Amino acid sequence: MGNANKGRKRVVFWLNAESANEVCIVGDFNGWQAQKHLLKRKPGGFWEKTLMLPPGRYEYKFLVDGNWWLDPSNGHCCDNCFGGQNSVVEVGLQGR
Repeated sequence: MGNANKGRKRVVFWLNAESANEVCIVGDFNGWQAQKHLLKRKPGGFWEKTLMLPPGRYEYKFLVDGNWWLDPSNGHCCDNCFGGQNSVVEVGLQGR
C-alpha cells in the first residue's frame, strides 16, 4: 500500500479566540464543510489544527461560534463570490 500523505505538507492553522466555544476551519481543502476540521483549544485562548495538504492554493476562513473570521495571522486574502474576502494559503508553492 502506498503512503496516503505522499507529497502533502503539514500546515498548522491557529487562532487567538479566548472566549470562543467552538472553532472550525473551512475552505477549498474540505469542501467548505464546517464540522470537518475542528480546532483544538490550547492554553492562553489559542486554537490549533494541523492539516496535511497537497501542494496548491487554498481559500479558507475560520468559523468561530457561527461567525466567519479571516485568519488574522495571514495577510494574504482574496475577494469571494459573497462580497467578502477569504484568507489564502499556498502550500508547497511559497510555503506558509
